[in-house]
Amino acid sequence: MLEKTFDPKTAEPRLYAAWEASGGFAPTDDPAAEPFSIVIPPPNVTGSLHIGHALNNTLQDVLIRFERMRGKAALWLPGTDHAGIATQMVVERQLAQEGNQSRRDMGREAFVEKVWEWKAKSGGTIVNQLRRLGASCDWSRERFTLDEGLSAAVRKVFVQLYREKLIYRDKRLVNWDPHFQTAISDLEVEPREVDGHYWHFAYPLEEGSGEIVVATTRPETMLGDTAVAVHPSDERYTHLVGKAVRLPIVNRPIPIIADEYPDPEKGSGAVKITPAHDFNDFAVGKRHNLPMINVFDDFARLNDNVPPEYRGLDRFAARKKVVEEFEALGLLRGIEKTRHVVPHGDRSGVVVEPYLTDQWYVNAEVLAKPAIKAVEQGDTVFVPKAWEKTYFEWMRNIQPWCISRQLWWGHRIPAWYGPDGKVFVAESEAEARRQAAELYGRDVDLRQDEDVLDTWFSSGLWPFSTMGWPEQTEDLARFYPTHTLVTGFDIIFFWVARMMMQGLHFTGQVPFQRVFINALVRDATGAKMSKSKGNVMDPLELVDEFGADALRFTLTAMSGQARDIKLSKQRIEGYRNFGTKLWNATRFCQMNGCARAEGFDPAAVQAPLNRWIVGETARTARAVTDALADCGFDEAATQLYRFIWNRFCDWYVELAKPLLNGEDAAAKAETQATAAWVLDVILKLLHPVMPFITEELWGQTADLGASREDAPGGQDGFLMTARWPELSDSLIDPAADAEIGLIIEAISEGRSVRAELNVPPSARPPLLVVETSAEQRRVLEASTPLIAQLLRVAEVRFVDAAPEGAIPYVVDGATLALPVAEFIDLAAERARLAKEVASLTGDIEKTSKKLANPDFVARAPEEVVEENRERLAEAEAAKAKLEGALARLTAAG
Repeated sequence: MLEKTFDPKTAEPRLYAAWEASGGFAPTDDPAAEPFSIVIPPPNVTGSLHIGHALNNTLQDVLIRFERMRGKAALWLPGTDHAGIATQMVVERQLAQEGNQSRRDMGREAFVEKVWEWKAKSGGTIVNQLRRLGASCDWSRERFTLDEGLSAAVRKVFVQLYREKLIYRDKRLVNWDPHFQTAISDLEVEPREVDGHYWHFAYPLEEGSGEIVVATTRPETMLGDTAVAVHPSDERYTHLVGKAVRLPIVNRPIPIIADEYPDPEKGSGAVKITPAHDFNDFAVGKRHNLPMINVFDDFARLNDNVPPEYRGLDRFAARKKVVEEFEALGLLRGIEKTRHVVPHGDRSGVVVEPYLTDQWYVNAEVLAKPAIKAVEQGDTVFVPKAWEKTYFEWMRNIQPWCISRQLWWGHRIPAWYGPDGKVFVAESEAEARRQAAELYGRDVDLRQDEDVLDTWFSSGLWPFSTMGWPEQTEDLARFYPTHTLVTGFDIIFFWVARMMMQGLHFTGQVPFQRVFINALVRDATGAKMSKSKGNVMDPLELVDEFGADALRFTLTAMSGQARDIKLSKQRIEGYRNFGTKLWNATRFCQMNGCARAEGFDPAAVQAPLNRWIVGETARTARAVTDALADCGFDEAATQLYRFIWNRFCDWYVELAKPLLNGEDAAAKAETQATAAWVLDVILKLLHPVMPFITEELWGQTADLGASREDAPGGQDGFLMTARWPELSDSLIDPAADAEIGLIIEAISEGRSVRAELNVPPSARPPLLVVETSAEQRRVLEASTPLIAQLLRVAEVRFVDAAPEGAIPYVVDGATLALPVAEFIDLAAERARLAKEVASLTGDIEKTSKKLANPDFVARAPEEVVEENRERLAEAEAAKAKLEGALARLTAAG
């Protein structure tokens, strides 16, 4: 017999260890099995499981468990990303805390060795946390972006792209983090709104006839100005185009140019152009062939390209000095306070600078064309489809991809320089030396490039490099292209697009057939979670409190394709109660002798109740299968919840009690066998979402299903590898549906009437059956004791007309009524309902007016707007319900 309650704390570790030891996470070796593969979005090796990881990996696990049970060769390939900047930061911080030498004091080789030591000790944290969530990855195939095989793939890709002239070295602007002294990607740039100033500076005309006023939020960059730009249509400056201004402080003449970039309506209409320190200015500089003067060093201090008194100053100290000098020169024309967005490094927290440096680039425009075409023609589809627009916008406007980083931890760029600076790109130093010797006619000393590759470069190869490419492995042949990628919208460009480009270029195939973009998890109010707000929910703490199954079901149920997830502990607790409900229903079946009969045929059951639940089971199996196959995770969860809680646990169990306790031995045996069969199917259907409790029930109820067609279960008797239920629609019986549906609706609607009108629970009015068809009368007459018990009425009576004070309600065309006048004050109830309807009407009008205001929708935070929309929908639904109750009362007289 089952214990009274399910204890996740003891069951989950035990079950997971047994699953992993069984080898059931690996794909079947049956050559006839259809392959289905997913590669995990590799979490950073420095990472800990956050709620976004929990959502993303739950959905992947739901898919992989579902397809595994459908008999496919299901592979979920796990691994981690070396996370260059994050890992280097963690180890440097650890060295500082321990009082050890700094990275630069240690030297590159010793430092990298330290990082590998850290990875060996601490780098597996998130992998073990994924196990706690129930992730059924094939851990025997776990990969790391810096492991030997993936590193070889990275070198091969770099060399091939270089030889195809798709990788090159160029001097361009990058996002530069002065703290780490490295270029960083746009994803690592955090825009922050801060208080600042516009300083208005006058630049005297070279000819001495006047001045042009420009404004800037970064005065220190003016030391690198190489032009002043005005719009060609701006008549104020037409006569000055082609002339020059004398750049203050630097005392350098710079030209006045005409360009479309300045906005004549903004400020003075003239803008300073600093091509080496602003992305827009860089484009202007390219168009006009302007000099590009870099005034910073790697630490964002002023370099030798500025007047001597500024050299070595921190950029912000230089800012203050520039302003003071403009004021002293009489050229400061005003200071205007502003609030503007300034880019910061997401890890360093310092202001990021647009910085002109020599970096390695990929010609992404060329690689993007096949990747765009692949989505256009449906080789890869996005779910929801709306995200294709985002993909296309990024890809059709793609810029050269900066792939070099000034770090020590990562894939070192396979390029070596000769004594004259000649570059030799090769997969090994030996090959580079061979190339150099061939060129110079002798052996020479070579120096390897100090930079490492952007982590997105290696993770862009993930779907095929993890399968063993460039070797033509069995896994590559069987599981590539992968089937589904589950990821977040924020890395469609940084990761999805790059996997598409590199996958197509190097394998000739798309890396995945489908990309499912999961939602963003927000707090209960709809606000984005952040440590600064204190509203972060730790998934491991939630697992400790409620169990992994409850968290998984919550995330699955709320993962609708068009909305973000508002997560609250109350919701998770509710789904824990759902698991408890199933547990209790299973104990009830055990206590009532429910056991699967040898040769049980669900199509042969006779009792209408059993025919009904068999049909409901078949209908649910079809709905859940279709939903999961289409990534309709929330729809699958909705169907499961409705069927298990409402149909099976509530109605079937209650309506089955007379059969289980009755004198008809055949009906009793049939009901016992039917209940056991339905439980088997429930456990299978629910397993992908709630694997732990279902596996425990499967193992603990072997006696219920001793004759399961797949006894003793799946591999080693596990539900995890049991066969997915494929049930025929022929099991659905419309006559049984109508019969049991009438009983259920008669009770349900009667309960609603009682609740809406505040009829006391102790009240026992009769249920009056006023008008029915002959078949409906037969069904209701046969079920009067059960209806009376469940609806808490004194009796079920058939009458020609309802007396005054009886509240009518209609079920499937049959008219029933509850005489409640003696239990409630009809006039007072009418007044109460009318008052509540009026209050809701006021709320609806107020909220509708707010949402109709374009200013509110545009300015209010997204979560506030969404909260108002939900409030409006809830109020309208509540009003409709109350108006229905009021109409019933009015009809009662």
